[in-house]
Amino acid sequence: MRRFPLFDLKITTPRLELRFPSLDDLEQIAEVAAEGVHDPGFMPFTFPWSDTTPDKRALSVIQHQFRLWGALTPGDWSLELAVIHDGRAIGFQGLSASDFAVRKEVLSGSWIGKRFQGQGIGTEMRGAILHLAFAGLKADYATTDVFEDNLPSLGVTRKLGYREDGMRTHNRQGKRVDVKLFRLAVQDWTPRPDIEIHGLEACLPLLGAEEA
Repeated sequence: MRRFPLFDLKITTPRLELRFPSLDDLEQIAEVAAEGVHDPGFMPFTFPWSDTTPDKRALSVIQHQFRLWGALTPGDWSLELAVIHDGRAIGFQGLSASDFAVRKEVLSGSWIGKRFQGQGIGTEMRGAILHLAFAGLKADYATTDVFEDNLPSLGVTRKLGYREDGMRTHNRQGKRVDVKLFRLAVQDWTPRPDIEIHGLEACLPLLGAEEA
């Protein structure tokens, strides 16, 4: 699609491909969401989208992507790239920004199906999106936020070199919980030569990154 070239965007790592999702990818990821994303009784997301029935959870994944596609502008965008492992779409790695052309700052978030967790995939997919942010878009900072009791996500964040950047409180399903804020500056980022970006140049104007 010449006027919406994001469908050609891909980031490859030794085990994964991150790409703008096709309809087939969305169907696969919806089924993964229906299977389960986290343990019962624990909520890792600030918006509790996963706290519903399997069928509603699956449908919400698809509808959310359509909303993101329609709302994307150079001044305010959110990309959620399908994570492909062994030929199957297993979740999303997200990257978003507001006024990127001026601020040069991005925010990341992600999820994969519960049965794919604990295999190092979370670290690899976050490394891929950081490569897109810093090597591709020429961002100055990458940020993320994590609930204080989300130990796996905290581990990935610290492993990749983020530094703590404050905290805020959040109402999580009627209970107060602290959210840790993290920031990674480009000068503290370690590039990986085994990560490659494909199809980015045509996407730059859509992301407010013409000068990248």
